[in-house]
Amino acid sequence: MTFKPAEWPRRLRSQEWYGGTSRDNIYHRGWLKNQGYPHDLFDGRPVIAILNTWGELTPCNGHLRELAEKVKAGIWEAGGFPLEVPVFSASENTFRPTAMMYRNLAAMAVEEVMRAQPIDGAVLLVGCDKTTPSLLMGAASTDIPSIVVTGGPMLNGWFRGERVGSGTALWQMSEDIKAGKMTQEEFLEAEQAMNRSSGTCNTMGTASTMASMAEALGMALSGNAAIPAVDARRRVMAQISGRRIVEMVKQDLKPSDVLTKQAFENAIRCNGAIGGSTNAVVHLLALAGRVGVDITLDDWDRLGRDVPTIVNLMPSGKYLMEEFFYAGGLPVVLKRLGEASMLNKDSLTVSGETIWDEVKDATNWNEDVILPVEKALTASGGIAVLRGNLAPNGAVLKPSAASAHLMTHRGRAVVFEDIDDYKARINDENLDIDETCVMVLKNCGPKGYPGMSEVGNMGLPPKVLRRGIKDMVRISDARMSGTAYGTVVLHTSPEAAVGGPLAIVRSGDMIELDVAARRLHLDVPEEEIERRLSEWTARTDAPESGYAKLFHDHVEGADTGADFDFLKGCRGREVPKDSH
Repeated sequence: MTFKPAEWPRRLRSQEWYGGTSRDNIYHRGWLKNQGYPHDLFDGRPVIAILNTWGELTPCNGHLRELAEKVKAGIWEAGGFPLEVPVFSASENTFRPTAMMYRNLAAMAVEEVMRAQPIDGAVLLVGCDKTTPSLLMGAASTDIPSIVVTGGPMLNGWFRGERVGSGTALWQMSEDIKAGKMTQEEFLEAEQAMNRSSGTCNTMGTASTMASMAEALGMALSGNAAIPAVDARRRVMAQISGRRIVEMVKQDLKPSDVLTKQAFENAIRCNGAIGGSTNAVVHLLALAGRVGVDITLDDWDRLGRDVPTIVNLMPSGKYLMEEFFYAGGLPVVLKRLGEASMLNKDSLTVSGETIWDEVKDATNWNEDVILPVEKALTASGGIAVLRGNLAPNGAVLKPSAASAHLMTHRGRAVVFEDIDDYKARINDENLDIDETCVMVLKNCGPKGYPGMSEVGNMGLPPKVLRRGIKDMVRISDARMSGTAYGTVVLHTSPEAAVGGPLAIVRSGDMIELDVAARRLHLDVPEEEIERRLSEWTARTDAPESGYAKLFHDHVEGADTGADFDFLKGCRGREVPKDSH
C-alpha cells in the first residue's frame, strides 16, 4: 500500500483548544499550566495521550504505570507533548459477570475521551484480554493516529520442574483434583508458580493472542507482541513507540490507513498459525465493524482453513511466551506466512513501512518453538466455523486445541439450562453421562449470561475424569478462555436467550459434530424443532436499568462481534463545540 504523508508543519487538532489568545484558549491552556507546564509546550507540537489501562484490580496491567514513563520519554524525545490519561480497564480475572460485558463500555469511553479532548495522537497502553480490543475499537471510531503498546507476558511459570502455563494449568489442575490425581494442598502450592512476574498470560491465551493480532494488523511496531513484561526490551519498545506516534501525527497516519481488509486477512491467518484464542473472532469482527471493513465468520473459516499451526505454545503445544520471544516472536510467523503466499505483503503498518518490509529478515532461533510447516501441530489450524440446524448463524471451534478422535462425533446430549444448573449437577454421581455424550450449555451468550462469559470449556464430571477421560464434546453459546483447550464448540448463534435452536435442545437428543464438513447438526425431525421453537418463551429476568439494560437492548450476536448495534460506522463524528 502506498501512503502519502501529510505536509508538516500544519495546524493540529489540539490547537482548537490550546492555540490562540481567545478566552476559550486561555481557559483550556491556563488550567493545564497549573501542573507546571511552560507556555512553549502549547506552540502547536503534537499532543499525545497515553491511554493507560493500568489499575491495581487489573493484575495483568499492574506494571503499566512504569511503562508509561518510557512512552513519555519517547514522546518528549520526538518533540511531542505527552499527557497520561487513565481509561476504563476491564480485567478478565476480576470483573463479574465477565469483562466481555464491559468491552463495549470501555470502547465507548475511550472513543469519547479521544473525541472530546485535545488529542492529536494516542498510545494505546494495554495488556489484559479486553483492554486491547476495546482501545483499538475506540481509536478506530475516532480515527486519530494511534499505536498499540502491550504490557507483555509474564515469565514462565515452573512447578516441580515443569512449565506451568497461566490459565492452562488452572484448568488442568482443577480437573486433576476432581479425578483424584492432585491434592488441594498441591494445588495451593502451585498457585504462586502460575503467576510469578508482572504481565499477561504466558500462554497463547487471549491477551497474547490480541497482542499478536495488533501486531499482525499493523497497529503495533514489529516485535511488540512477545517481549516479556519484565524484559528491558519491553521498555525499549515502549520508548520507541512513543517516538513513533509523534511522527505518525506529523504524517497523519491514521487507523483507517492501517486497518484495511488486507490487514484483517493477515490477522486471521496469523491467528491460525499461532493457535490463537477463539476470542479473537469476536474482537476482530467488532473492530472491523467500527472501520466499515466487511469481515465475516465465513472469512475466518476461508482464510484459516489451510493455515498450519506452527507455534508450539500452550494450550495447543508445550512452550510458553518467553520461549516464543527467544525464538524470534511474531515476525518469524509472519515471515513464514509471507513465504507461503498467505500474507498480504504490502499492508501498511504504524511504522510507515509494509508488513513484509518489517518481517522479511526475521530469523527463527528455535524450530521446536516455531515449527517447520511439515512438523505443524495442526495442518489445518485457524478457526473452524460450523453451521447447521443447531447453529444457523455459525459456531466456532479451535482445531489446534481439540482432540482428533472427537472431530467427528455423534452423541447423546446432556443439557444444562444455564451455568447455575451446570454447577449444581456436574458433580452428581447419578448424572446420566459418559464420555460419548455431548455436553450442552445454554443461556451463556451475549444477552444470556449477560456478557458471554468464558464458561464454554465446561469441566468434565468427576466420574468420567476418574476413568482417565480428558476430553468430551462440549457445545454452548458462551466463550472460553484462550488458555483453555478441548473439543469445545463456542459462540453458537443465534444464542439460546434470543430463541436460537440451542434453546430447545433436550437431554437425550442426538447431536452430530463433523469439523471437516463444518457441520453441527441436531438430529431431531424438523417438524419437532419447529414445534419446540414455537413453544419457547424468553426468560423474564432482563435488566431494567443502567448499563446492563443498555447492553442487553443493543448487543448484537457473537457472529458479528457482539458490539452494540448503534456503534458500527460511527467513525468521523465531529469534535464537540466549545461551550465556554
